[in-house]
Amino acid sequence: MGGLWPLGFVPTVHMQAERRRREDEVEDVRALLLDHVNPVADEVLSHQVAEAVAVACLGDNHLWQDLQLTSRDQLSALLHQWFPVLAARNTQHMKWKKFFYKQLCEREEIQACRAPSCAVCTDQAQCFGSEDGPPLAAMAPAEVHDLRH
Repeated sequence: MGGLWPLGFVPTVHMQAERRRREDEVEDVRALLLDHVNPVADEVLSHQVAEAVAVACLGDNHLWQDLQLTSRDQLSALLHQWFPVLAARNTQHMKWKKFFYKQLCEREEIQACRAPSCAVCTDQAQCFGSEDGPPLAAMAPAEVHDLRH
C-alpha cells in the first residue's frame, strides 16, 4: 500500500511485526471483506479500506481502537458503508474481530467454538460484551501499552 492508508489509519509497530508473521490471516480477512464489498464503492479505495481493516485485526485492542476510530459506532457505520452485506450479518452485534474470524471459520466449515451455538455458550461476554473504552489516539503511549497488558 506504500503508506497510503484510508481513514488516517497508521499501523502500529506491533501490527507491522504481526503482519510479517500472519500475512495469511490478513489475506483471509481482506478477501472476506472484498467478497462483500459495496458494488458501487470506488474499487481502489475499497481495497485500501479492506486492507486497513484486515491489518488492524492484528492489533490487541477493540478493532475500532486499533483502526484509530473514536467508537464502535463509527466502525459499524464504516463497515455498513463499505461491506454492507457482511456487516448486516452481524445481527447480534458480535465484536467485529470475533465476527470476522467466525465468518472465516464458517466459510471453511471449521467449528472453532466449544458451544453448538452462541445462545448456549459460556464465553458470550468475550464475543458480545461491551466495547467501551477511550479512543487510543486520545491516550498517551504508556496508557495504550497498559490497555494491552
